[in-house]
Parts: sequence; C-alpha cells; structure tokens
Amino acid sequence: MINVGIIGYGYWGPNLVRNFFGQKDCVIKSVADARPNRLELLAKAYPSVQGVLNADDILNDPAIDAVVIATPVFTHFPLAQKALQNGKHVLLEKPMASSVQECNILIGLAAQKNLLLMVDHTFLYTGAVEKIKELIDTNALGNVKYLDSTRINLGLFQPDINVLWDLAPHDLSILRYLHDEKPYSVNATGISHTHNGIENIAFMTINYQSGFIAHLNCSWSSPVKVRMMLIGGDQKMIIYNDVEPTEKIKVYDTGYELKSDEDKNKILVDYRVGDIYVPKVNNKEALAQVASDFIGGILEKRTPRSSHHIGLDIVKMLEASEQSIKNKGAEVKIS
Repeated sequence: MINVGIIGYGYWGPNLVRNFFGQKDCVIKSVADARPNRLELLAKAYPSVQGVLNADDILNDPAIDAVVIATPVFTHFPLAQKALQNGKHVLLEKPMASSVQECNILIGLAAQKNLLLMVDHTFLYTGAVEKIKELIDTNALGNVKYLDSTRINLGLFQPDINVLWDLAPHDLSILRYLHDEKPYSVNATGISHTHNGIENIAFMTINYQSGFIAHLNCSWSSPVKVRMMLIGGDQKMIIYNDVEPTEKIKVYDTGYELKSDEDKNKILVDYRVGDIYVPKVNNKEALAQVASDFIGGILEKRTPRSSHHIGLDIVKMLEASEQSIKNKGAEVKIS
C-alpha cells in the first residue's frame, strides 16, 4: 500500500484527491494547502485525510512514499527536488518545471535515487486520444502530414507564465504521444495586452525534418471556448473536438493526390471526398488512469505512459517558443 501526500488543493487538487482516494493500492495520508479555507473544504469531503498548512509536513514525513504536486509552475522544481531528495516518488502537474535545466536536474535525481518521476499530462489517458493513437498506429490515416490545434477561451490570465506555458502543454503532450519523431525547431509569435508583458495570445509552429508540421493557436482572449485539433493523413483526416460531449472524433475519408504534368509550373490535384466515420471512444475518467499509472509504475517499477521523457520534451519546446517570441518569431532549434 502506497502512502500518498498531495500538495495543493486549489483548482486541480480536489480532482487529484478524488481520483487517488479511489485507487485500491494507495492511501492519501495528507493534503497540504496554505489556505485554511481550502483545508476546511477538504475536511468536509474527506474527514479521514489529514490537512496541513505547510508542504514540508508532507515532504519531511517518512511515512509518505509518494508526493503529488499541484501548485504553480515556479514551485514545481523546489518541491519536487526536496521530495526526491527525501526518497519520495513524484507526480508533477504540467508543465514539469520552469526550464529544461530544472527538468534535467529532477530526472538525474530520480535516476540516482531509483524513484519514479512522472508528469500529469491527463489527455494521454483520454479515450479520444487513445483512439486517435490506435488509428495512426494501424495506418488508418496513411502517412500523417500535419497536426493543427486551436485551444482558446476567455481567461484565466496567469500572473507568472504566458498562454503557451499554460495551455500548449495539453496539445504538445498529445503531439508528442501521437508523433514520436523528435522536433527539429520551433517558430513562435505572441502578444501581450496587459502591463506585465506576459503573452495572452500566441501561435507556435513545430518543425520536423521528415516534413511533418504542427501548429498551435493558444489564447486567453477569445469570446468562445474552442478545443479543436485537426490531424491530416494522405488517406484520411481526423477532427478531434474535445468540447463535443459525445462525438469527440470524426474521421473523414478525405484526401488528395498530386498528379504529374509536363508543365512543372502546373499542379494537378485529384481530390477525394468520402464518408465521415464517428468511432466509439471510451468514456473512462482520464485522471483515474493517471493515478493508476502512477501507483502501478511505483509498484511494478515500470515507465508510465506520461513519463518524464515526455515532460522534458514539452518543456524543451516551450522554452524554444519563449526564445522565438523574444526574437520576433525567429526559428529556434531544439537540442
């Protein structure tokens, strides 16, 4: 039985507590939050769970085996570092840390201590993304050429990170999971409409040496909430609409074929428009699968689906995007 401590009972913390509370191979021993009113809510919902005001009460507790961290991004590194130093497995909210350097330190420490370090990229456990992965892996789309994502809504403006660091990790994790090729470079542009210089609208293009390309549109300044992803193959294409309650995925038997012509200045295209197919997807709660994968990874000593490798790759892309924005959209290579 794994004893778990959860740090942060704000926006995402209650969801984590609920899902870890339902796991059969773990017990939530403590939850930390510096706000007494949040701990009062915890006590009403989970009287058996101890609420503490200081995260150190969890980090220094020898009875706790694993720590789940759901706090602002700038706190991820110091909290995770101390947890690992104290011999505890760690599950971090996305993004993994504030820089590639911080990620590498945490990965090295986890390896040195033989501990599991995992990042909660919840979308990798949704039935919709699993179905898309299955379609791509079985070559149902043919050769996948591009991924185009829009993730926009009104708010919530973050005080410490820009809109890409806030919203893009969802789409970048899906991209990294579906397309295993490492990206070559990033171009990004963005604008801040606030006095703090933090971009609230941004666009990001991820380039690959194979010719595959991905584009992300992220905004806190949209009048409507859109969670839409287009994935194009040379045989079929997918629309993934996460806001849609039932038909989240639609597969379009649509494509085109380029034909040769003696006049090389002409492009002859043969278009094909066929049926639309709506596959059935599993409606399981993704966060329950995250919790299960984390606890199972500890007990079975295996690498979870949302591994620290994916977490590091996403921070690499985010760091490159930030550098590109500062250089007015210049291409930044990813090491």
